[in-house]
Amino acid sequence: MEPALTRIGTQMSALTGVRAIMKDIIETLRAGQGQTFINLSAGNPVILPEVEQLWRQNTLELLDSPEYGEVVCRYGASQGYEPLVDAVIADFNQRYGLTLNRRQILITPGSQSLYFLAANAFGGYDHQGQLKRVVLPLSPDYTGYGGISLEPEAVISYKPALDIDEAGHRFKYRPDFSQLQINAQTGCVIFSRPSNPTGNVLTDEEVEKIAALALPFDVPVFIDSAYGPPFPSLNFTEMKPYLGENVVHCMSLSKAGLPGERIGIAIGDERIIQVLEAFQTNVCIHSGRYGQAIAARAIRSGALATISESIIRPFYQQKFVCLEAALTEFMPDEIPWFLHRGEGAIFGWLWLRDLPMKDWEFYQHLKQAGVIAVPGSSFFPGLREDWAHKHECLRLSLTATDAELTEGMKRLAAVVRTVYQSADQSVQSTPQRSLTSH
Repeated sequence: MEPALTRIGTQMSALTGVRAIMKDIIETLRAGQGQTFINLSAGNPVILPEVEQLWRQNTLELLDSPEYGEVVCRYGASQGYEPLVDAVIADFNQRYGLTLNRRQILITPGSQSLYFLAANAFGGYDHQGQLKRVVLPLSPDYTGYGGISLEPEAVISYKPALDIDEAGHRFKYRPDFSQLQINAQTGCVIFSRPSNPTGNVLTDEEVEKIAALALPFDVPVFIDSAYGPPFPSLNFTEMKPYLGENVVHCMSLSKAGLPGERIGIAIGDERIIQVLEAFQTNVCIHSGRYGQAIAARAIRSGALATISESIIRPFYQQKFVCLEAALTEFMPDEIPWFLHRGEGAIFGWLWLRDLPMKDWEFYQHLKQAGVIAVPGSSFFPGLREDWAHKHECLRLSLTATDAELTEGMKRLAAVVRTVYQSADQSVQSTPQRSLTSH
């Protein structure tokens, strides 16, 4: 049977962004024919023993409590499981000196669904048929933003400014406020902090400026803090949640060890939260309650915040140090390679300036060397202008072992050297056009 799909059906059933790449990666790993690959593509967090034990212990406590039947045998409120809502409020109010109330919290089935709700509640075509933009103020950013709008043309992103340390082979993206447009045609703004894929952390001043640009137009700003504090606290530079009149702080417990339970948390103005809650009620009633129940216990006890700072953050921060050291040791100094400054998340972001081929072709060369990384061009959703930089980057997962990261960078460096040298030789062997007039 081949059912006829609507326009939206066709759009939403297509593989986009990194999901298309992951299909190729999975097929490559399955058809390895005895070849062993160093897989630096993974977005799944490492199962850390202390983190797994935290969730195991909270599960056992839930199973032994009279709360269990209420959690799994009944429907709940669309807003979320009340003990989790209360635990989030108590934690944030105590930790950050806030005065949050229940009407400002929404629990969603993962943060990806939260951005879907936001993009389609505030972005798309309004009652007058005018397109309201979903603005991504700094590109590259999370590839999943490319598929969140039912009106794909609504998503628009902007090229960043680049701070480049030529001698140190490091760089950092910054919002280009001379280009960024937030106006009456903007429906909402979304960005990740720390960023997937780059690890970039926008400064407080940059966040404040984006929020201030949006406020006169009553535009909500959704800050994706899936890697931010207080859990999983995968920030390697000092930062704290930013909350404002038009700002919604968005969290996920996936990198805190619960990716399978799909728990997203939104904190913001109750008028925005109520819109998202109503939308969620129509889509899926509410998020699963088992994960919410064990999360409530872990947050209420303080254990989740503690283990995030003492176990999760140091683990990945050390992995980034390992990646840096391996690239510094093996990469040719004369080649223009640049690693984005490691400010958070679980990835390294490598820029190969003037790469003589597209990132997808380079990805194929890497596979031949037994290394799998993610081509960077999938992480520029909404960026419509042609920009060579989009095809010169790679995302490198920090979920591998130290030995795999070191060997992987050694092999990558060898491929880089070969690719650039081959391009130089090709240029040198190209016959020069005669300057004689005909």
